[in-house]
Amino acid sequence: MTQPIKFYQTGTFTVGNRLLPEGQRSVQSSEARDNSLNSGHRACQGCGEALGARYVVDAAMRATDGQLIAANATGCLEVFSTPYPETSWQLPWLHSLFGNAAAVGSGIAAALKVKALKAGQGQATTRVIAQGGDGGTTDIGFGCLSGMFERNDDVLYICYDNEGYMNTGVQRSSATPPAARTATTQPLGPEPGAEFGKGKNVPLIAVAHEIPYVATATVADLHDLEAKVEKAMRLHGARYLHVFVPCPLGWGAASCDTIRLARLARETGLFPVFEAENGEITSVTKIRRPVPVDEYLRLQKRFAHLFGAGGHPETIARIQAMADKNIKRFGLLAEESAA
Repeated sequence: MTQPIKFYQTGTFTVGNRLLPEGQRSVQSSEARDNSLNSGHRACQGCGEALGARYVVDAAMRATDGQLIAANATGCLEVFSTPYPETSWQLPWLHSLFGNAAAVGSGIAAALKVKALKAGQGQATTRVIAQGGDGGTTDIGFGCLSGMFERNDDVLYICYDNEGYMNTGVQRSSATPPAARTATTQPLGPEPGAEFGKGKNVPLIAVAHEIPYVATATVADLHDLEAKVEKAMRLHGARYLHVFVPCPLGWGAASCDTIRLARLARETGLFPVFEAENGEITSVTKIRRPVPVDEYLRLQKRFAHLFGAGGHPETIARIQAMADKNIKRFGLLAEESAA
């Protein structure tokens, strides 16, 4: 069980964590941390993926007593953390191809299972995670991921979703939201930016596979993120975690707004935060006061063409309708807000 934290407890730098019990405080530096993704990497300032990966892998290390192996797809996380001949990883870590991190993770898990059987053990004590961005997960690696789900391989797959191919020049992926400007979806014509009606919702596709555990999370709630990783590592079989990680460079946002953007994505309803087990949604993170989508969109230059003179209010209305649909579909409104 987690206890909701009131805004006044964490809302200012003056107060910070001091009104929270020690167990609820977010600690960036501690002797108890594994620091599996250590300092010295080359992520951009304000990178949501670097923050998310640091907390995800450290939580997985805690849950497994350090008995963990990671497979990592090509992408931002791999490139900024392992510039040859250096690495920021402090655990057994393998770089896979762009699209086969799930398959490589499955192979590692199979090898560990064989070793455990030969040693007379029921299950392998060393666990496996696989990591990739949305390009290597929802696009290039989608087939390998679906195969991992179908076989129910004992791997936790983590998708760090920054909504585009950021490492190769900010091209559209199937996780890019409608109307967003990218290098391949320019803000031109009557419907500028990425088209509506394209892409795919991989968390719900994972739920449809009826695997043991599926969850979404954001870097705006690190305690929730860590709790979901630890829960996933207590289970066996295929598991999927989809983490929302804003990208200041690709989104044209201020590096200081990464957490704010992640929080707004949830509070608008554009990114529902939920858990599912064996094909059934078991919990959702409620929204106390829904935020209009334009408050989220205005912070990002990739949506700048929707505002100002000659803007596109009708497009903003369509995006708002998407958020409203999510709120209704997942039952995201808190009781007091619904009343």
